[in-house]
Amino acid sequence: MTTSASAIDHASLSAATTRLSVDLTALAENWRKMRDLSGSARCGAAVKANGYGTGADRVAPRLAREGCRDFFVADANEGAGLRPLLPDARIYVLNGVFEGSFAQTLAHDLIPIINSPEQAAFWLENAGTRDYALHIDTGMNRLGLTPEQAAAHSQGSAPSPCLVMSHFACADDPAHPLNARQIKLFDGIRSCFPGIEASLANSGGIFLGAAVHHDLTRPGIALYGGEPVSGVANRLRTVVTAETRVLVIREAKAGETVSYGGAHSCTRDSRIAVCGIGYADGFHRSASGSGVPLRSAVPQGACGAINGVRIPVIGKITMDLTMFDVTDLPDGAINPGDWIELLGPTIPLEEAADAAGTISYELLTSLGRRYARSYLG
Repeated sequence: MTTSASAIDHASLSAATTRLSVDLTALAENWRKMRDLSGSARCGAAVKANGYGTGADRVAPRLAREGCRDFFVADANEGAGLRPLLPDARIYVLNGVFEGSFAQTLAHDLIPIINSPEQAAFWLENAGTRDYALHIDTGMNRLGLTPEQAAAHSQGSAPSPCLVMSHFACADDPAHPLNARQIKLFDGIRSCFPGIEASLANSGGIFLGAAVHHDLTRPGIALYGGEPVSGVANRLRTVVTAETRVLVIREAKAGETVSYGGAHSCTRDSRIAVCGIGYADGFHRSASGSGVPLRSAVPQGACGAINGVRIPVIGKITMDLTMFDVTDLPDGAINPGDWIELLGPTIPLEEAADAAGTISYELLTSLGRRYARSYLG
């Protein structure tokens, strides 16, 4: 697979100490898998938060080429940015609408997802018969009308929504009892909206089966190679590979310390690869090899990899620099200028997230601006 000449700034890459590769072919394959699992339902795509950190301006058009026609963004600004790239798509705004976002929503033909009686009143008073979706809270206690409020809305004289939806709280855990309660509540309130399309299943929800697919599914993390169901082998393709450049290889004697706070003390004469990445790039300080509270709960810190061989982070990750212990690599196996994988084919996304005490969503959306990005496929 090749990288198109227009897909990367070669001058930036030559000077970069971090690089990020996004495999759009793998992304498209993951979407097709979610589409096939969705059965008769249409398969949409969550491209909020800049395509989960991967670049919505690249991700969304690629998915549109595959046949995706329903896209979900967080706010009107995100939707406005994508409209020129998705002229024929339905773009839903998850955060709904308010006075300040109203003009953007109308100007770019966005579909607000109404999350409260106040949002409903504002939209219906000002937007006339323009399409809107209705979000019904079935257990998240985050956004959405209560089932009682939704039932009352359905009895009014206002135009009907084009879509009713809810959101799973625990779909990544198929055995969680809240799933069944949410399904029952959603199925009950749908009867108030006969003939209206419905959507409930996110990435994990798609794996709960046809009964929750309804008319439209909304995969998110699964598209980007994340694990949709906890504890189940992830068969989705790797989409994102992040790497950092080795700046120097230095020697440290047994008993010497590494990084801030002297938290890591070398137990042997060591070789250390100092690399140009840190928490300013989204390589979380909590993933440090030592000296952070998380290490008392999760002993293993982050690892990198070179040529498929794992190498541990040692000491504290700093703003712009991270140290890796490369003592066990053969002489000549790593040199200044080489690239160390942080996540990708060798270091799965979920593993990298676990080492930082977080989730794949946060890790991807934390990817910093200093990465030289390339897009494959």
